[in-house]
Amino acid sequence: MNPHIVELWGIMAKGWAAGDAHAFASVFAADVEFVTVRGEEHHGREAVEGSHATLFATTYNRTLLKPEVRLVRELADGFALVHALSTVYPVGITTHAQALVRCGPNGWSIVAFHNMIPGGTPR
Repeated sequence: MNPHIVELWGIMAKGWAAGDAHAFASVFAADVEFVTVRGEEHHGREAVEGSHATLFATTYNRTLLKPEVRLVRELADGFALVHALSTVYPVGITTHAQALVRCGPNGWSIVAFHNMIPGGTPR
């Protein structure tokens, strides 16, 4: 697995643990398309940052995100498909994300992200 791609999820986890929405969102491209577990669509990194700032100040305050990248499949030069599971502790919610990542002039970033709760009801 490409360690630079896997590290994107590590950066997300560090931002989550710090309650830092800016750090969490830093791995997403400026024009990312992000779908939440509730099916809400966020267009752009700023929208992802804003929604997570609210989550970190309320529902997910003082929680941890433990990601596990399960698949990295190169699709074309500079593009890869990623599947990742992430568990939120101590809440106990596990999500499954499918993402498209792109390597640009500043390295890898997530350009599309769709998150869901497998077999569960979104909260």
